[in-house]
Amino acid sequence: MAHKNPEEDIYREFLIAVVQHNEAVANRLGLQPADVAAVILLEMRGPLTVGAIAEELGLPSASTTRLIDRLEKAGYVRRVRGERDRRTVTVELLEDGLGDYETTRDSARRHLDAVGARYTPEQIPVLLGLLSHIGHAYRAATRELRKSSF
Repeated sequence: MAHKNPEEDIYREFLIAVVQHNEAVANRLGLQPADVAAVILLEMRGPLTVGAIAEELGLPSASTTRLIDRLEKAGYVRRVRGERDRRTVTVELLEDGLGDYETTRDSARRHLDAVGARYTPEQIPVLLGLLSHIGHAYRAATRELRKSSF
């Protein structure tokens, strides 16, 4: 059944491309797509507790523990116990362990820089605002899906 909304199809193609790229990065690094998402999250937000990673990625605690185990084994992160409360575990990136990950991002950066060059400096904030709003919309939709049943 063909979809009858070309504008929405353009956006769907974008979503497929992003998912495929994340999977390609994960495959190249010998990781899972959620592992790559966790690295991106830690890059953006800095060190996070195991619980915060689980919540952000919508994973159960046991799955998050396995994810962190994989990232630790691959040399991307380390666990740090809290100084005051030893039960608190924070996960942080190991800067010297991100070389392979950074290499996987080079191609996307090059292509995205070419896309950005098509727009004026005045247009860039509008585009970034759009992407930010889309991200918030998808997070809200994800929360709704996780809370409801069909």
